[in-house]
Amino acid sequence: MATVYLVRHGQASFGKENYDQLSKKGWEQGKVLGRWMADKFEPAAIFGGDLQRHRETVEAIATGYGAELPDMQVALGFNEFDHESIVNAYKPQWRDRQVMARDLAASPKPAAAFQKAFVEAVRRWASGKFDSEYDETWGEFKARVLSAFDEMIEYADGGDVLVSTSGGPIAVMCQHLLSLSDERTLGLNEVIANTSVTRVLYSAGRRSLSVFNNYSHLEAEDPALVTFR
Repeated sequence: MATVYLVRHGQASFGKENYDQLSKKGWEQGKVLGRWMADKFEPAAIFGGDLQRHRETVEAIATGYGAELPDMQVALGFNEFDHESIVNAYKPQWRDRQVMARDLAASPKPAAAFQKAFVEAVRRWASGKFDSEYDETWGEFKARVLSAFDEMIEYADGGDVLVSTSGGPIAVMCQHLLSLSDERTLGLNEVIANTSVTRVLYSAGRRSLSVFNNYSHLEAEDPALVTFR
């Protein structure tokens, strides 16, 4: 059976003007993953969304890998959901970034305060009760992720594939493979580490989840590299 390696991007630049770029730690996470993969995996193809953090993660992996890798093919279905619009629908006042910064600064733990709001905002979105407020509903998001997954499998034609994507798409693909509820799927999304590897085995029409959220490569090199946002 062939393997699809679903990689969550390296740590993005939370709190910066351009969130989408990798942080310094995100670049290092990608390089560590590339070194770990070097003697274990030779991808026949590489896919990713069109987000900067997806592309930069592949670049970091290639640096650590130390050998030529296939060019990343862009598949928009592997993009993350629009977290900013989802948070803004939950907290409209946060459309003003100064207000959001002020609110978070008032908390003893700003990062934890944002994470709590983010989780609640995503659960509101996924409930289906407020679909008219979003450009992309939870159901539409799941459908385009799974469509991209099917198209990628068809293209790979039995070869091993690396996919640079985000936590949301990885959780949705796991949901599909394991027949999970939406609630459990959202729970998975909350624990997927940066540059973690989730493996899916496939052969003909058969697809099976083999490994979920493995970040042992980071723990082995430096436990401080393990991040979830």
